[in-house]
Amino acid sequence: MLNVTARQELMRTIVETLGVVVEEARLDFGEDGLSVRVVDPSHVAMIKMDVDSAAFDTWEVDETKLGLEMRKLKDILSLAGPGDMVELAYNDESGQATVNIGRIDLNLRPLDNTTLSPPNVPSLELPCGVTITGSDLGQALRAARQVGDLVNLSLTADTFAVNVNGSTDSVHVEFSKDELVAIDCSSPARSQYSLTYLIPMTKIMQGIENVNLRFGENFPLRITFDFADGAGHVEYFLAPRVEGDF
Repeated sequence: MLNVTARQELMRTIVETLGVVVEEARLDFGEDGLSVRVVDPSHVAMIKMDVDSAAFDTWEVDETKLGLEMRKLKDILSLAGPGDMVELAYNDESGQATVNIGRIDLNLRPLDNTTLSPPNVPSLELPCGVTITGSDLGQALRAARQVGDLVNLSLTADTFAVNVNGSTDSVHVEFSKDELVAIDCSSPARSQYSLTYLIPMTKIMQGIENVNLRFGENFPLRITFDFADGAGHVEYFLAPRVEGDF
């Protein structure tokens, strides 16, 4: 049995964040909250998301694993206005899931969970970290996208820089230590990542107060942030583009 209710803003953040990486996801509902692990088909990007039950307005849950299509959820949520309540229910006997928004009932046939095995989340010791506002990071990445597809992130003890060199043009965005929330880097680091995977995340991060990035020389990038007043937590992993890996 599953019956949860949340404001439209929370449900859209969950669905749109997962939709950055996958079209289908298995949502694991437990006694204390929601847990989701997804990896994109090419195994380049991964998301680990946890949302405490306190973020929801109602939470009546027996442990349930529910596979759903993110596009269908995103489409129905686009009909909800700010502040609208969204109810998600699942009936074990009928095997039917229902999304309710006001007068609207969308009945969904859940996906086969055996085709949606969550990935193992890597345990990474990443040497350098920086905390920046989501709006600043999003703006820098969108500027970088004007010039090329691959972005270089670099970090020293005093600066964080976003740099792209195109065939004729270049973009360089630099933040000093005083312009950042926090910085943690004992030795300079630089690594390259695909903007194809990062740009979709900028829409999510635009409304996030603080975003933490950790990486190292040719290490994966880990982006973490909280939402829903700290009740929701996201870890986004992205593999590096090592020179010669084209």
